[in-house]
Amino acid sequence: MDAVKSLEDLKKIQDKALENHNMREASGAVQIIIGTGTCGIAVGALETLKTVLSYIEKNQIKDVDVVQAGCIGLCSQEPILEIIKGGSKKTSYGKVSPEIAKKIMKSHIVEGNIFQDNVIQIEKEQN
Repeated sequence: MDAVKSLEDLKKIQDKALENHNMREASGAVQIIIGTGTCGIAVGALETLKTVLSYIEKNQIKDVDVVQAGCIGLCSQEPILEIIKGGSKKTSYGKVSPEIAKKIMKSHIVEGNIFQDNVIQIEKEQN
């Protein structure tokens, strides 16, 4: 990546990132974010991650990006799994064991329903 040398260079980077974001929203793609910071790993986040990846492969689910994040900031709720479907708001799930991950995948990703049992936050519309 070239060095940013001017405000115009920064604006071009911002415009490209926004374009990519808008394309993702328009496509209806799903992003699954799993907190794999130290606190998440200590309570099983890597096993949850493996379960999610396995579920996607086994069920041949398309248009899903799985992303590892560092600390999400709610250590008491780890492992944390967040889902963003297309242009919808983010839903965060806490204390996601591999078994809970399977239930979330089936309910939220396959059936389109939020799995209420482990929800810790649903992003609100901003006014």
